[in-house]
Amino acid sequence: MRVYWEDTDAGGIVFYANYLKFFERARTEWLRALGVDQGRLKERVGGMFVVSETSVRYLAPARLDDELLVTAQLEAAGQASLIIAQQARRGDTLLCKGTIRIGWVDAQTLRPGRIPHDILDVLNHKA
Repeated sequence: MRVYWEDTDAGGIVFYANYLKFFERARTEWLRALGVDQGRLKERVGGMFVVSETSVRYLAPARLDDELLVTAQLEAAGQASLIIAQQARRGDTLLCKGTIRIGWVDAQTLRPGRIPHDILDVLNHKA
């Protein structure tokens, strides 16, 4: 993804919270590539993923117009949540890394639940 003006602070470097947006986009595309369409989950099974925990380490700044590679990889899968390892890179330079825990909730009540088995199977076999 490209760094746009809106992603930066007054100094022209990426505002720290925007890495979480970049990670969100990468997770969404990663899940979509695995056949998990989050928009349809709510309709199909009545549940959805929500972020429940983040841990981010900033190593080097990204700047306006940089082209970044942002990745998502399954680190651990439980019955009710996933831990996704993520990175943002500019070429060979690691700029930011972190883990994001996403939990499964009922879309109506927002109460925690178990991730449907078919979704866990896809994640465990293709991720």
